[in-house]
Amino acid sequence: MKKGEISNLLRGFGLIYFTDWVRYYMEKFKNRKVNSDFKRNHPNVKLPPDYLIYESFQLNYQKYYTGGTDTARWLTDHIKKHLDLKDKRILDWGCGPGRIIRHLPDIAGNGCEYFGTDYNKDTIDWCSKNLKGIQFNNNSLKAALPYEDNFMDVIYGISIFTHLSEQLHYDWYGELYRVLKPGGIMFLTTQGDNFMLKLTDTELKSYRNNELVVRGKVKEGHRTYSAFHPKTFMQKLFNNAEILEHIETKPENGKGFPQDIWIIKKRF
Repeated sequence: MKKGEISNLLRGFGLIYFTDWVRYYMEKFKNRKVNSDFKRNHPNVKLPPDYLIYESFQLNYQKYYTGGTDTARWLTDHIKKHLDLKDKRILDWGCGPGRIIRHLPDIAGNGCEYFGTDYNKDTIDWCSKNLKGIQFNNNSLKAALPYEDNFMDVIYGISIFTHLSEQLHYDWYGELYRVLKPGGIMFLTTQGDNFMLKLTDTELKSYRNNELVVRGKVKEGHRTYSAFHPKTFMQKLFNNAEILEHIETKPENGKGFPQDIWIIKKRF
């Protein structure tokens, strides 16, 4: 039986949240030593509560903090190919507990302004109290942001569409497009062809028919809510923008499946 079939069975019996909590405590136990060592060696690093780290990433302090720095550099390197990051407004859509955006003022710098938004109130409360120099907003699942039209120069969302329904793909993309400046850059990641191995036969048929595949029966936006994105679906979603790059990274042995990268530009 494929993992996808097991996942769908657990959803059908209402057990997916329970198994996710079990996984959380297993991760907490497995990483107890490395996390203790990190806290001892980095006493000045502010860390979110464990579940907030787990819910948005994985419960490993080193990967959350140092890996967040690496991801921030990776992100800015991609964006700099298309836009000069000087005096720009940058939005982290679905910022979680600040894994990436907390590092951007040091990495991007150049007089930029930084914004973070997320539907998780606990996450935004923690970020607002602990990560200074960044403006945070608690949004809802409804696609509505408190920014003016054409306000942001850069918007990025790392594995956010992966937890939304098809309708919210269209709703949120429209809202992000609204607040992005003409000529601005949007950087988004999705679960593309690399994830076909995880799909059930029924899901795979839909995916090959260029349909978004969604595993729901849990709260939308939660880590266990999962969407898979055929290229044609994403191209249709972005039909009013210029697709600058679509990057499909090949999987490496011993590592997880890399998500697709979509870099698009709002037309003037």
